Amino acid sequence: MKFGTKAIHAGIEPDPATGAVMTPIYQTSTYAQSAPGDHKGYEYARTGNPTRTVLENNLAALENGKYGICFSSGLAAMDTIIRLLQPGDEVLACDDLYGGSYRLLTKVHATFGIKSRFVGMNNLSAFEKEIRPETKLIWIETPTNPMLNIVDIQAICEVASKKGILTCVDNTFASPYIQNPLDLGADFVLHSATKYIGGHSDVVHGAIITNNESYAQKLKFLQNAVGAVPGPQDCFLLLRGIKTLHIRVERACQNAAKIADFLRSHQKIKQVFYPGFIDHPGHVIAVHQMRHFGGMVSFNLFTDTLDHATKLLANTKLFTLAESLGGVESLIGHPATMTHASIPREERLKVGLTDSLIRLSVGIEDFSDLIDDLHNAIDHLP
Repeated sequence: MKFGTKAIHAGIEPDPATGAVMTPIYQTSTYAQSAPGDHKGYEYARTGNPTRTVLENNLAALENGKYGICFSSGLAAMDTIIRLLQPGDEVLACDDLYGGSYRLLTKVHATFGIKSRFVGMNNLSAFEKEIRPETKLIWIETPTNPMLNIVDIQAICEVASKKGILTCVDNTFASPYIQNPLDLGADFVLHSATKYIGGHSDVVHGAIITNNESYAQKLKFLQNAVGAVPGPQDCFLLLRGIKTLHIRVERACQNAAKIADFLRSHQKIKQVFYPGFIDHPGHVIAVHQMRHFGGMVSFNLFTDTLDHATKLLANTKLFTLAESLGGVESLIGHPATMTHASIPREERLKVGLTDSLIRLSVGIEDFSDLIDDLHNAIDHLP
């Protein structure tokens, strides 16, 4: 089954009670039992909900996985994966990653004895030297947030597999339409489904997909025991959004490519980060493991000052200044003061995240209007 067909049909059947084509919102907290423990598959809504079950099956199919587990947010999903570790274990993570992920590792799980180190993953031999006996999980983002570096998923997973180390790929920036890490050897795929999967900036949600039955059971146990589950309305919105995932993401990718070219040609833009450029360091790997180059573009101004970045951000009309990404509308953000403010400045600068770096989440509007909007905002700069 091709992706577009899976997005609309995989794991989804007409409601057996009514024949409803759209999965109903089972807005209930509990379920009747004929006798203690004798029920129709559901007993309490934290443990399971029919709307959520359909979504979990659909998401698993989109990532070519067997098991999907849904959560109230992407960070709740990440937190659950980290709970598979023990005190003294280490997470080896990308040195360029979402600020919320960095905060969860360094400010929350570090207090329980889970150590984390942040390293570059572009040089495989150098990366292998970073692995220690206590390394139990490798955390990958690709494309990375916000520098849009590309990590060779298959190469990293092969190294990890030989050493008995788990791997998780945060696939939020790519979406299942562009990239399927399980096919490349990853143990887990994580999504902040708030982003491209939902696609309409109206729901917060997270998901994990895996092919490993044993770990799926452990994650389901934690999902129920900890309780960071999504409500049925949220799951319904995700199912609605997924039906157009392939169309939305493809249009966003087309727009992003045109905008990246425009920015690169502008005399007031110093550097544009976009894996679709042939001279991008990760372009060849991106061609191998991605179907498109994504809807995200980051760039630096020639004047590396917060003042000039703020001025540009204040003058866009169609690009809305806001956190998040992956919606149908275009967003513009300043990682240093917004999504990555929890990362110390010296750590941000090590990976090139300067005060003038601006991140775009390109939407599905007419690309010429988006380019005009950026052109007018850039023209306000000195």
